[in-house]
Amino acid sequence: MTTTEKIANAKKRIDELERLIKYWNNSDHNEPKLVNFTRNIEKKVA
Repeated sequence: MTTTEKIANAKKRIDELERLIKYWNNSDHNEPKLVNFTRNIEKKVA
């Protein structure tokens, strides 16, 4: 995995964490919320 790929994956994880933080901050409401995360799982052989 190249450095560029590692940086791209880290940015994706940061974006997911930021969305979760926003969700948790807004969880004071009793309304159910849907968090839509797209997951792209690649199978790689070392």
